[in-house]
Amino acid sequence: MPANTAVAALTAEQANWTDGKGNHSVGQLATHLIYWNRRNLARFKGELQEKFSGNDETFTRFDSKQWSATVKQLDEVMTEWEKAVEAADEEKLKSWYSTIAHIGSHNAYHIGQMIYVRKEQGSWDPEKGVKE
Repeated sequence: MPANTAVAALTAEQANWTDGKGNHSVGQLATHLIYWNRRNLARFKGELQEKFSGNDETFTRFDSKQWSATVKQLDEVMTEWEKAVEAADEEKLKSWYSTIAHIGSHNAYHIGQMIYVRKEQGSWDPEKGVKE
């Protein structure tokens, strides 16, 4: 499922919601995916990466006032990844196969978490594809 579907029609208040059991909010998961996908995309493109100071930081930078910007950034980084892979030559892709597979698994895991959180919250529309 695409990340933009997992965050579609979610308000900032809903994006900040947690179950109170220590699990992340959809907003925190979105900012985490933005950070890690940007970081790996920069590496894929041979660009400098920002210094990494800790994984917890990637989950806590969500600001409810910026939810629409967060949704846009998530869609942009996923689209940029898609374009970068499509444009890459076979030699580059061969050296990145394992990493790209890991990135895809990481994204799928967290997108699944987003849907789970939304289902727990009651904000998930089962017509979007996950009914149970």
